[in-house]
Amino acid sequence: MIDIKLIRTNPELVKENIKKKFQDEKLPLVDEVVELDKQYRETKVKSDALRNQRKTISKAIGGLMAKGQKEEAEARKAEVAELAKELSESEAMENDLEARIRKIMLVIPNIIDDTVPIGRDDSENVEVERFGDPFVPEFEVPYHVDIMEKLHGIDIDSARKTSGNGFYYLCGDIARLHSAILSYARDFMIDRGFTYFIPPYMIRSDVVTGVMSFAEMEGMMYKIEGEDLYLIGTSEHSMIGRFIDTILPEESLPQTLTSYSPCFRKEVGAHGIEERGVYRIHQFEKQEMIVVCKPEDSKAWFVKLYQNTVDFFRSLDIPVRTLECCSGDLADLKVKSIDVEAWSPRQKKYFEVGSCSNLGDAQARRLGIRVKGADGEKYLAHTLNNTVVAPPRMLIAFLENNLNADGSVRIPEPLRMYMGGKDVIR
Repeated sequence: MIDIKLIRTNPELVKENIKKKFQDEKLPLVDEVVELDKQYRETKVKSDALRNQRKTISKAIGGLMAKGQKEEAEARKAEVAELAKELSESEAMENDLEARIRKIMLVIPNIIDDTVPIGRDDSENVEVERFGDPFVPEFEVPYHVDIMEKLHGIDIDSARKTSGNGFYYLCGDIARLHSAILSYARDFMIDRGFTYFIPPYMIRSDVVTGVMSFAEMEGMMYKIEGEDLYLIGTSEHSMIGRFIDTILPEESLPQTLTSYSPCFRKEVGAHGIEERGVYRIHQFEKQEMIVVCKPEDSKAWFVKLYQNTVDFFRSLDIPVRTLECCSGDLADLKVKSIDVEAWSPRQKKYFEVGSCSNLGDAQARRLGIRVKGADGEKYLAHTLNNTVVAPPRMLIAFLENNLNADGSVRIPEPLRMYMGGKDVIR
């Protein structure tokens, strides 16, 4: 959510940003907010004046009563009663206008960084850099489910019976590999100075609306029936929510956190759920990284975060590339975003395995995350998040890039300690 002061002082900049994101249908909202904000401030001035008037008269009543001027005191009490009625109506209007403004402000997109490429959708995202040499073996690389089934590592048919499409059972060495990757990711981030967390897997609605846009929420979140609780789509949700309505000492920044959680997603939209596969599913696990920092440090942290993911995949000899999201592909809260994509020898192309986002002060403004500077002044923090690794999607890249001609799978050295010393899965 952007600063209301920006809309007051520079509505054209906000409109230009909306155009860059190809959301022209939202342009009228800017003028609507300007008008509502004008009414709100006028109403607030009126309410303040009425409160002061009531206070002055109430003080006078005490003086009249002390002098025994009861008739005059009663007359002034009647004035106070009328003022109270008028003030109540004014405050109700003030609250209504404030709520209407906030509702609109939640759907006006954040101001994107000047370096973000302008494009309509993900087809216009821009490759930034490649790491490692993409390799295609001489033998045919099977579909990832076929690789796992041959190793007795997955059961989709049974999961379909118990839970429907978008679920799976992992078993044997593939299940162990899945856990090994997460354990390695945890230790990888701890070694880089991040503090490890396991967060709540459900969050309240005020946190949901603080960390994401309504469009994202509708397409992702599962609501718990009869409760003000939602299943998290990523641990970033509850980790950023951890700071709701807090004032952080400036010396405590940056907060660098890494968190594990299961993730639950509806996956509503054009992509849908895979009938047979683990790329787009309702339930998965993920290691995430989250940073809360000073505004002037967020650009540097953005680079550090996506580089962590690149380094993680390269430590397992998986080629990756970074892809900058264009303006039309950015979620409304994001200032800038880069996807990390892994190489698929079977498809002979890269596919997304992680996403790094700088949210600027948008989440902090919604959630009330402030910093107290050395001079005592308070300001909004900046928040960032990035995927370390999200198996089983990462398993696709891992299995394809470590597959041998005989169907066995190599285990890179960093994972062997988590696999009981195994260097291959047969």
